Amino acid sequence: MIATKLTKSELQERVANVLRRTEALESAYETITIGELVSRRARTHGSKTAIDVFDRGERATYSEMDRSSNKYARALQAFGVRKGDHIGVMLPNRIEFPILWFAIAKLGAVMIPINMRYTPREIEYVLSDTRAEFAVVDESAWSAFSGMDPWPQDLGKERVISVGQLSGRTATNLNQLLNGIDGSPVEEDIQPDDLLNIQYTSGTTGFPKGCMLTHDYFGVFSFQGACWDEQPYQRYLSVQPFFYIDPPIHLLNSYRQGGTLYLGPQLSSTRFLGWLKQHRIEWCQVPQLVARQAEAANEDGATCLKQTLNWGWSPDTVRQFRKRFRVGTQEAYGMTEIGFGTRMANDFDELADSGSVGICAPFRALRLMNEDGSPTRVGDVGELWVRGRGIFKGYWDKPDANAALFEGDWFKTGDLMHRDEFGFHWLVGRTKDMIRRSSENIAAREVETVIREIPEIVDVAAVPVRDVKRGEEVKIHVELSEGVTPDNQVVERILEHARAHLASFKVPRYIAFTPSLPRTATSNKVLKRELMAVSDPFAGTYDTEERRWR
Repeated sequence: MIATKLTKSELQERVANVLRRTEALESAYETITIGELVSRRARTHGSKTAIDVFDRGERATYSEMDRSSNKYARALQAFGVRKGDHIGVMLPNRIEFPILWFAIAKLGAVMIPINMRYTPREIEYVLSDTRAEFAVVDESAWSAFSGMDPWPQDLGKERVISVGQLSGRTATNLNQLLNGIDGSPVEEDIQPDDLLNIQYTSGTTGFPKGCMLTHDYFGVFSFQGACWDEQPYQRYLSVQPFFYIDPPIHLLNSYRQGGTLYLGPQLSSTRFLGWLKQHRIEWCQVPQLVARQAEAANEDGATCLKQTLNWGWSPDTVRQFRKRFRVGTQEAYGMTEIGFGTRMANDFDELADSGSVGICAPFRALRLMNEDGSPTRVGDVGELWVRGRGIFKGYWDKPDANAALFEGDWFKTGDLMHRDEFGFHWLVGRTKDMIRRSSENIAAREVETVIREIPEIVDVAAVPVRDVKRGEEVKIHVELSEGVTPDNQVVERILEHARAHLASFKVPRYIAFTPSLPRTATSNKVLKRELMAVSDPFAGTYDTEERRWR
């Protein structure tokens, strides 16, 4: 539990103060759509740089972002996009992405962000699942996108827009659409409860599910982040792909403060600290890998950082990072479905290395529940249930999943926590059959479904194994058909099939063969806990990264 750095009365007083401040913040919240926020900042901070995609030399002021998103919206209208239409967007971190997102928000349309590493099968699944009518695709993703077979039923090939230079006239180019379009405001009746994104995230059902996120979701989530600290920040850094949920939230946090977001090309642990120093960043979300490498390399900790957000760091890493960089760190718990659930306020700075993810975040109510649906006692482990304003509206077209995961307006997160008497929470684990590789959530069932398609394979079980660099790696236990020898040829067939049908981060690193998978006597369900309870999880496996048997 909480270390004895503060007395019980001191903790109680600070928790009470934070909760009172949270109530005041909730009362002060102004409902706003994303388009309204963009236009408002153009009026208040027009000449200031809103975003700098520094690796590409692309930047825009608040006024330019407003006018450009108006122009994009009008161009999309001329192309046939209407309020409520679904638009798949497959772009890297280039300035067109946030402009396009703002334009979609102003039209009242719905964006479906698509991971740039998806295979044709995964792209087709997302577009077909959402019944997307339009798509915007980067030149670098065109090969995978055009390789979809079958082609999504609702997506006419004439309604695909390309970004960048494509050889041949295979799609309408974005620049062509923008020719002759003015940047005057678009008049649409957009409400806070209107959908803005269908954001895909892995889940226990195997294939990704689309989280229905409204304008109010993004408004509340960004308000949670921007209002937590007493001081505004002027220079933000975001390095994850914009098709994830974090960079759009980082951009909106910066918008709320009137700051500048520096958007990197992608996470690079070797370049991250250089970016911090070069752009004099004051706030960013730091991956634990970067912190560990900084310590191992004895990096100079002189930066302009004032605050960082860390997710799931070990207490030792927190202590070393704070000492080296002389900066505040905040732990938190969140997920795409709910935004922030908890956060460790700066009021509890002495407890930053306690391992706790903090107390209840603004606009959130939390419960810890036993398997039988009864509340857990203080100190006991239970599943976290969350409710509150601005959480997601459920999974797109997944009534069974919604029925199973909602109890009234309470969302069952699938994550296990315990809580102390002061309201501090500790993340213990998760009930979901998930593998967390670097920043990617991988559904074990999706990997298993794809590998099981190989004729020589009777069954397969995917499990996580610990990895110093990536947190977890994917390991599969394979049961082969009778007479098939577990040799290098079988390994190559598995890898070839996996690489053709799974994004690269989902491809198993470790492959183990077994005569038969352990199963329950009654339901015949694979006992993954037995597969994971071995003393050496790497013994007898093929390491696909090192290309050798271990």
